[in-house]
Amino acid sequence: MHELSIASAILESVLDFAAEHSVAKVLAVKLAIGEASHVEAEQLGFCYQAIAEGTPLEGSTLEIEAVETIVKCNRCSYRGRPKYWEDALSAGPIPTLQCPDCGATVEVVAGNDCSIRAVRFAAESDGVAIPAT
Repeated sequence: MHELSIASAILESVLDFAAEHSVAKVLAVKLAIGEASHVEAEQLGFCYQAIAEGTPLEGSTLEIEAVETIVKCNRCSYRGRPKYWEDALSAGPIPTLQCPDCGATVEVVAGNDCSIRAVRFAAESDGVAIPAT
């Protein structure tokens, strides 16, 4: 379950940010999660809440924005959504690395990462929520 290690990395990054900026309480963390990263949002949220206990992130919400996979083909110059494996034994179709037009191997150019987009918090100095990125 790599969601636990991802949640730990998010927690560590946000705690570092909180320490640097005198953050009293983190209210929300907004993430962008790529479809090709294979991160399960529900599991990530569960892990995040579990490890946030006793930290300035306790009780904060994890807002997740899904990022679609975009691929490019160097053979035929296709750029767009990938071909999907519809028969996979999973909750939904899985993106493949095969060009939908010519069948060649494609390169993923978007939707294969997980990143922190924003942190909403209350500063120690005034107790007012100040958006931060």
